Amino acid sequence: MSLDVEVAADGVRIPLAKRRVADLARAVLEAEGVGDASLSFAFVRPGTIATVNREHLGHRGPTDVISFPLAAAGGTPLGGDVYICPAVAARNAIEHGAGVREEIARLVVHATLHVLGHEHPEGAGRETSAMWRRQEALLSRFAELWRA
Repeated sequence: MSLDVEVAADGVRIPLAKRRVADLARAVLEAEGVGDASLSFAFVRPGTIATVNREHLGHRGPTDVISFPLAAAGGTPLGGDVYICPAVAARNAIEHGAGVREEIARLVVHATLHVLGHEHPEGAGRETSAMWRRQEALLSRFAELWRA
């Protein structure tokens, strides 16, 4: 049993060390009772995430995070691929009055929960959903992993 978390930035500047991203994702997996998983996080530019958004989800423009769960079958590890765009996250942080490090950490927790099958409604009910409440609780619980 292992929790394998890979983080790539490919020249994209991220305000949270790769090690902290991986540690935070592992902490969320452990808190959710997962003992065997493989996740990859790619921090990308707006153009890259806009392409992924269009090609895989049929949406236009860049977004902050996209996660692709990979279903576990017959004892294979749970897995998922996550794309995060720090430039969009930075704009969202300003709009919501949060720090950029906090917003990146929020997206790591959010995407990890999505990979585990958690869902939230779009629109008005998003920030009052059970997933959002769980996300914020985990973000707070593991603050030492993302705060400077």
